[in-house]
Amino acid sequence: MALKAAGRISLVDSAVEQLRAQLAEGEWAVGDRIPTEHELAEQLGVGRNTVREAVRVLVHAGLLESRQGNGTFVRSTADPAAVLRGVRHAGARDVLELRVALETEAARLAAARRDTHDLLRLRAALTTLREQGDRDADADVAFHRAVVEATHNEAFREVYRFFSTQVHESLVDALGDRAMPPVDIDAHEALVAAIEAADPEAAEAQARELLRVPMEAVTALTEESR
Repeated sequence: MALKAAGRISLVDSAVEQLRAQLAEGEWAVGDRIPTEHELAEQLGVGRNTVREAVRVLVHAGLLESRQGNGTFVRSTADPAAVLRGVRHAGARDVLELRVALETEAARLAAARRDTHDLLRLRAALTTLREQGDRDADADVAFHRAVVEATHNEAFREVYRFFSTQVHESLVDALGDRAMPPVDIDAHEALVAAIEAADPEAAEAQARELLRVPMEAVTALTEESR
């Protein structure tokens, strides 16, 4: 299938989107080598520099892989950007329910696998959270990332890093002019204590408890809007 010629506005962006579409539609399978810069430039109707920049964007996104001397190959046809857009458009309650699922399991794994370094990092994150106040979103996200780091699961870490930045934005959008629910410092302290005690069941319960307040706030808003 020939690629549609790119427009004159944002040539690189246009080329990126068309290449994304080709990948999603199965034009090339994982492991396939894509056409050369020259071939893609002819198909797109743009210069080779534009194609080079578009390919670089997709390499950075993890969809393509450049191999020195061999060309560029398909690494994945699942576009992380599309997943991110889907999360952005999901309702706040949907996002929080997913967060509960991720963070309760992360707490269980952290309690079972944490080491001394993890415990020091968790205590440091908890101290920062206390010092910054109960409405500091960045400190709260850093704390939960420290929990996920303690799982020693690389896939878990990457998924949570990708997802966590959307949680706060989604909650802010849902609440509108209302104040963000305060962070429950004591619940965070209890979670750290459960992880330190190597108690997966208690850690899961505490992770669920500290997400209860934001979940109740969003659920109440959902009920009011009906």
